[in-house]
Amino acid sequence: MPHQKNQQQKPIILTIAGSDCSGGAGIQADIKAISATGGYACSVITALTAQNTQGVTAVHATPQAMIQAQLDAIFGDLAVTAVKVGMLGDSETIGTVAAALRKYRPAHLVVDPVMVTANGDMLLAEDAVNCLREELLPLADVITPNLPEAAALLGEAIPAHLAEVEALFAGLQQLDCKAILIKGGFLQQEARSPDWLLSGQQVRCFDTPRIMTNNTHGTGCTLSAALASFLGQGYPLDEAVERAKHYIDQAILAGSKVRIGHGRGPVEHFFTR
Repeated sequence: MPHQKNQQQKPIILTIAGSDCSGGAGIQADIKAISATGGYACSVITALTAQNTQGVTAVHATPQAMIQAQLDAIFGDLAVTAVKVGMLGDSETIGTVAAALRKYRPAHLVVDPVMVTANGDMLLAEDAVNCLREELLPLADVITPNLPEAAALLGEAIPAHLAEVEALFAGLQQLDCKAILIKGGFLQQEARSPDWLLSGQQVRCFDTPRIMTNNTHGTGCTLSAALASFLGQGYPLDEAVERAKHYIDQAILAGSKVRIGHGRGPVEHFFTR
């Protein structure tokens, strides 16, 4: 069917990640965040997870042929303006996704290097971490590691204090990627919630008061998806980060007033803005 004249064009944002059946993180959180921030969300599912607010109980990886088929279906029809990459799971999946991104060359790429659980357990084998570093990071406009992931990329211990975080900056700036947004939420002893944007040799801190709540399931997924959405809408990186940071802060605040599940609850993606 031919396009009708004067139809509105909406920025199309693709998320490539795992599914969270409880709806708080992964693909489900990404779709909510992209939709709430003005994008049209589409997805490539790399894994099915059985999880809820209390933890993950099972993971089933998507076959490589199916991942490839999803990628080809999306890029063969939709004019994707930005891509967010989340959970990939293993080096084979990283290679499949990286090859597709080199082929289709989306205008904006946000990589959330999902490697470490909230408890510090590694989600990627060492060979997969190396594959991520060599195959995917050079393609990204910005990567969004949390503190354990930033440390894992450098083979360092997880920083516990602000001075230890700042000591990582020089090493991170040597990685083969354009920019890095470090999520500082793991500094639990701090009254503030700082994130740092490293771009070239420049460091900018986005610092806001910490919202005291246990409902933080899916915050990293949500932030990176919102960032991809704003980049896809044409905002420059600094402003896109600022808008994404404001969005996640408000989503956490709204989510702190809602009880979902019996563990670490999700944020409220569709708060009244």
